[in-house]
This record gives sequence, C-alpha cells and structure tokens, in this order.
Amino acid sequence: MMGRLNNKIAILTGASTGIGAASATVLANEGAHVLAVDISEKVHDTVKEINH
Repeated sequence: MMGRLNNKIAILTGASTGIGAASATVLANEGAHVLAVDISEKVHDTVKEINH
C-alpha cells in the first residue's frame, strides 16, 4: 500500500546502516518526508538511495 504516509514526517536516528537505513527507505517509499540523521557520514548514501 504505497502512499499510506503521504504528508507525514519521519525522523530517524541511526539511519546510515541496518534497520535505520531500511526503515528510512520503507518510510520514504510509503510517502513520508524523511529526515535521516546519523553520526556516520554514511547517512549520505542512505539519502542518495532514497532520492533515486
């Protein structure tokens, strides 16, 4: 069911790898605006993947 989270905002910490990255991807695919943060610079890779 795509679009269940349209116009919602999701804030994820620990979003560079693992469950955090997977959650960010799923939430974005469901229509949420995702704020992905992490202490690691790898979070940029997660954001790039979501934006494709």
